[in-house]
Amino acid sequence: MTSKPIKIAATVAVALAAGAGIYTFTRPSANGAPSAPAVDTVAAKNAADVAAVSAQLRELLANYRRIIVLLADDDSLADGAREQGRQVGQALFHDNQERIARIDAMLDKLMLPANPRRFEAIDSLLSYIEADPGLYDADRLAFRELLQGLLADVAKDGSLPAIKLHKRISEDLDALAEIERNYEKEIRQIFGNLGQRAIELKRERWDDYVAQLKKQYNREQILKDNGIVVPYASPPPGTLPEPKPAVPKEDAEIFGLALPKKTIVLSFDDGPHRQYTEEISAILKQYGVPAVFFNVGRNLGSLDAQGKARLNAGAEVSRKLMKEGYAVGNHSFSHAQLSKQTGDKLKGEILGTDTLLKAISPERAALFRFPYGARNSEGMAALADAHLKSVMWNIDSLDWADPVPSSITNRVLASVDKAGRGIILFHDIHERTVKALPAILDRLVAEGYQFAGWDGTTFKSAKAAAPTPEKIPVSTGYGNSWAVVIGIDQYAKWPKLQYAVRDAQGVRETLIDKFGFAPERVVTLKNAEATRNNILAAFHDKLAHGGVQKNDRIFVFFAGHGATRKLSSGRDLGYIVPFDSDPEQFATDAIAMTEIQNIAESLTAKHALFVMDACYSGLGLTRGAGNSSFLRDNAKRIGRQMLTAGGGDQLVADGGPNGHSVFTWTLLQGLAGKADLNGDGLITATELAAYVAPAVSSVSNQTPAFGSLPGSEGGDFVFELPSETEFLSPNTTQLSTEAIALNSKLDATPAAASVTVRDLQGGEQKIVTPGAVPGTARQLAQRANDRGLQHYKEKQYDQAEAQFTEALKLRPDFALAANNLGFVFYKQEKYREAARWFENTVKMDPSRAIAYLNLGDAYFKAGDGARAKVAYKTYLELAPTASTAPAVRQKMEKL
Repeated sequence: MTSKPIKIAATVAVALAAGAGIYTFTRPSANGAPSAPAVDTVAAKNAADVAAVSAQLRELLANYRRIIVLLADDDSLADGAREQGRQVGQALFHDNQERIARIDAMLDKLMLPANPRRFEAIDSLLSYIEADPGLYDADRLAFRELLQGLLADVAKDGSLPAIKLHKRISEDLDALAEIERNYEKEIRQIFGNLGQRAIELKRERWDDYVAQLKKQYNREQILKDNGIVVPYASPPPGTLPEPKPAVPKEDAEIFGLALPKKTIVLSFDDGPHRQYTEEISAILKQYGVPAVFFNVGRNLGSLDAQGKARLNAGAEVSRKLMKEGYAVGNHSFSHAQLSKQTGDKLKGEILGTDTLLKAISPERAALFRFPYGARNSEGMAALADAHLKSVMWNIDSLDWADPVPSSITNRVLASVDKAGRGIILFHDIHERTVKALPAILDRLVAEGYQFAGWDGTTFKSAKAAAPTPEKIPVSTGYGNSWAVVIGIDQYAKWPKLQYAVRDAQGVRETLIDKFGFAPERVVTLKNAEATRNNILAAFHDKLAHGGVQKNDRIFVFFAGHGATRKLSSGRDLGYIVPFDSDPEQFATDAIAMTEIQNIAESLTAKHALFVMDACYSGLGLTRGAGNSSFLRDNAKRIGRQMLTAGGGDQLVADGGPNGHSVFTWTLLQGLAGKADLNGDGLITATELAAYVAPAVSSVSNQTPAFGSLPGSEGGDFVFELPSETEFLSPNTTQLSTEAIALNSKLDATPAAASVTVRDLQGGEQKIVTPGAVPGTARQLAQRANDRGLQHYKEKQYDQAEAQFTEALKLRPDFALAANNLGFVFYKQEKYREAARWFENTVKMDPSRAIAYLNLGDAYFKAGDGARAKVAYKTYLELAPTASTAPAVRQKMEKL
């Protein structure tokens, strides 16, 4: 076929706009069948191959539909009947996994470069998936993993037809993601099985789809075809009641029921997978939690005629897991239903994989999990002979059947809440499991669950209590953080100032609230408190003799008058002016920079930074250069640095936003994150100066100066930016018009990696900022979110949207960024777009109350009162005593 396919997403949109009862595709140019075979041999062979693949695709779809029918009424069934359905569903699923492997092999053959009609063949198959009139949208989700594999294969071919085909498959995968979102509520209902439901949601579209499937497939017949006859729901009249089944004993098998409360074992079956196993391992490593992986032998290799192991690439994945400390157990050789196996065949399924695992490492875990949980007494005896322990589960994620990550997340969390402990069954062969896992771990970690690993004899978790999270992680090598903050407006004999005390208060709050300085270690002196004696006592008594250690840091801020005196030698000497200084005698009752130098050298701290919002001259400064191994080297060097507002012939520019001087306002903006010039999550004193100095100079007549004090060894004071956790909402404050106007001027000239800054003697020096430290995807996503928050507060909505989008590209399950992106749309009155992102947020983080409030507001503004009411109701259930709750109740009364 040569006609360009209609994009799936566009067709979905048309169907939704028309209010269709069932999602269907329309593509007049395609008939859904492979092209008629040509006369030549190549065409005839291609047609035969396409027909074979098409037949497999239809069988794949049939099993997918059968699984849907089996689980459609799952929540209304008795436990036994539900378990039977799940066992058969798993068997059908694994049948499909084998079928996908066969189809992959067929497609590899079709795509050989020697086949001149390979693209025509693939076009026919894609036309079936995209446009066959007998398919519903939900059917097409059955082909997602197959298309992902095909996309990877096509990417290896650099020809123009292959590039076009790659684009087409990518668009199809995007469309499948859109289908998933459109169906998500309905799919979550059928796969949810949460055991309780407060509101019965309408599911017309999904119900129509299931109803169509039930016309083709009968649950009882599916079970019967797979060897199961459904028993009576209750005994017929006249029969005696059966005794209740015994509770499984943990000494024979491990079910997780005997684990301590709030203890979880994470288990992953059916791997190793060439991609997803390593991604899951990386996620587990990020959270620092153990897990056990149950491997299928044929994924590891084979056994020769002498029973010797021949390992394949999958074995390397498992070897890496073992080296990283994860337990790797046995899941049979071929994933057969071992309850139906006997004799040598049964033993071969168990011992063959054990041989392969031992060939990878003798340290393999002596654990076994029966496929489908199906076992018999002979199988249990075979395990005992092989010295293997059977591990079952009590929490099934159903990730083998459920195509929606958020639905998997909800089910697992609800099941954990109900059970309180146990072994969770996952599969490390699905992308949806990779997507669901971080959200699950986020919640379980936050709720204080322990994670148990296999220690060779039992599942055991570390009993140490979780440490109290600090405001910022200690990765900069500091012990304690100290500060002296001084602000003087009401001078006794010098001209009074207006902004110094507010500047000092703003700096104090930033140090404590943002950077985690302990309030008792922040000495604050205001107005009459800031006498010469009290200032010197703060340094000598509270710092030099108050417990400062060699790995600590000290930050000093002074806002007040500065003065300069010319010495007989012609050199200038600068002073900071305390509250009780006399202008006629400041040479004796002010504090000279030479005293500050002596104080700086006497302090035992690793790094000290003096920031002076005062103008003076008379202090020689030197600079040390940064390098690529900054953090490691910086921890070894003493640092004594100073940043001043300007020279001795300049006046401090007051009149900045929020009652601050221009210098201090710029300083606070830098500490808010703008001075992180290289985007590594750290603000060094060098970066702070590189941001503040040119920015202040661009909007005032001041030329701030920066450098290292004598005695410094080139160390650089470091602030580590904490991750922003604010979910944007109507309560989020934005900057004033005045502040935004000034910031736009401060940021008019982008910061460079190298800037020229004055020293206090009036000379110039070039500052080179340290190179960036590489970050993980999670770290980069957090930084993008934090930048987005800065842009939002400055009402730069386009830039905020771009940063929140970048955060979600790096971390698709980032609920914070999803909410914040939605709120950017909300502020621009794009209420439908906002609602979609708030919906995404509550799927990622279902208990985030503020997201439901935002969702309700978006629907309310969009005129959808019914949905707004549902969202508001959920918000009030989660936050009934919140300050906004009364206003929300009033809104609901109006709906």
